[in-house]
Amino acid sequence: MDAEDKNAGMWQRALGRPQSRHGWRPAEPPRQAVLFVNPHSGDGTAARAALAERARGREIEVVTLTPGQNLADLAEAAVASGADALGMAGGDGSLSVVAAVAAANGLPFICVPAGTRNHFAADLGIDRRDPVGALDAFIDGLERRIDMAEVNGRLFLNNVSLGIYGAAVRKQAYRDAKVRTLVETAQQVLGPSAQAPHLRLVDDQGSEHHHLAIVIVSNNPYALDRPPRRGARPVLDSGQLGIVILDSPSESSRPPGRAWTAPALEVSAPAPVHAGIDGEAVDLNPPLRFATRPAALLVRVSSHHPGALPAARPMPPRA
Repeated sequence: MDAEDKNAGMWQRALGRPQSRHGWRPAEPPRQAVLFVNPHSGDGTAARAALAERARGREIEVVTLTPGQNLADLAEAAVASGADALGMAGGDGSLSVVAAVAAANGLPFICVPAGTRNHFAADLGIDRRDPVGALDAFIDGLERRIDMAEVNGRLFLNNVSLGIYGAAVRKQAYRDAKVRTLVETAQQVLGPSAQAPHLRLVDDQGSEHHHLAIVIVSNNPYALDRPPRRGARPVLDSGQLGIVILDSPSESSRPPGRAWTAPALEVSAPAPVHAGIDGEAVDLNPPLRFATRPAALLVRVSSHHPGALPAARPMPPRA
């Protein structure tokens, strides 16, 4: 045991806290914490849970977002005013914005699950059913460093989707009926008279792909095997991008899909590309340059939340 681990253990025992787990270490409470709250995320989760009031009760400064405000500017203003920890109660898109500001300024970031799906919170080991409890990360938290990723200089926490998904997230119906909208978009994109988006890349085996229906680039790879790992990320600190592609039916000479990891990726296209960045619809100018940012973000979770990535938990033996 090195001196840092020994000192951390002594401090935890003195405070009656459990020993660090899954790479988490105890964190000192911030002096000037700021929490941004999107009252409209998750069909009003923040309002129903009274997150703003509960946060103020913990002496956390609260900024409640209103339509038309620039979240990145608000976060930067908070840092300029002396904030030493930033939190976000909202969906994954809002989380990425505040996390990027925290990372750029070397500050800890606290995720409060108040969105619809809360994918990042789940992979981080936060109890998504307990948004109020997540506030305790500000005052009784454990911390660790995780990766972020970027596309054309824009940071993201979860993934960037291109092709079918990139087109689907632009539709108003997507947030209310994701599966149905994806199916309808797939029929439009991959139907007999339609063409797949003109996306091109070279995979890890050196093969060129010219007619891609789906490209998903994630901050650390998703597990694609059987439950309970499927659809989640076993780790958030591998220093790798996860890349999943699906060729259009016209590419019949090769297996339809591939998945691999890499620290960087370039996707080319003849025109701006519709994309979904952590679920938010954007247009990206080609070429799309993806890269990992290892250990870029210091995150904190409540000491009474699992603090373990669900996808990293041991799988039961095969029958």
